[in-house]
Amino acid sequence: MDFEQKTSPLAVVVMGVSGCGKSSVGARIAAQNGVPFLEGDQLHPAANVEKMAKGIPLTDDDRLPWLDRIGAEIKTAQKASQGLVISCSALKKSYRDRLRQAAGGHLAFVFLEGSRDLLLSRMQARQGHFMPASLLDSQLQTLEQPTGEAGVVTVAIDMSLDDMVALACEGLRGAAIKGGFHAG
Repeated sequence: MDFEQKTSPLAVVVMGVSGCGKSSVGARIAAQNGVPFLEGDQLHPAANVEKMAKGIPLTDDDRLPWLDRIGAEIKTAQKASQGLVISCSALKKSYRDRLRQAAGGHLAFVFLEGSRDLLLSRMQARQGHFMPASLLDSQLQTLEQPTGEAGVVTVAIDMSLDDMVALACEGLRGAAIKGGFHAG
């Protein structure tokens, strides 16, 4: 069930720590709504990827150019009157505010939340990802939960991918966020 679009096409950031399912959920939300999906990890500078692969946590100075690249992608999509779903950890409120500013306020977040044990098991099970499970605790320590922030939908990750996507889309609709996102 789509709803009438009254503002710029909506950009949605699917956020959370590594292993929460940002890419899987984001790609499905985008596909069900006919908008592009962008894997935010692909926008990391090579130095960031190298650092994380070595088990070294990123600093704010490391993350800011990456966040600016994500913000630029959001702006580009909006200038083209196109919606966008993008994955990005967006761990701190200041990071989310930076992305909101880049989007001119037309930005929603889907926060994927889960227990440390579940996140760790997912990280240990995945193959070929640069982010080692050893960085999970540093991400959890950095995370400033978006509780109470406008335009944020929180979805627990202890359910099927279909259920997570349906709840995310329903939450986007229920929060009166414009842009035509629907549960498939």
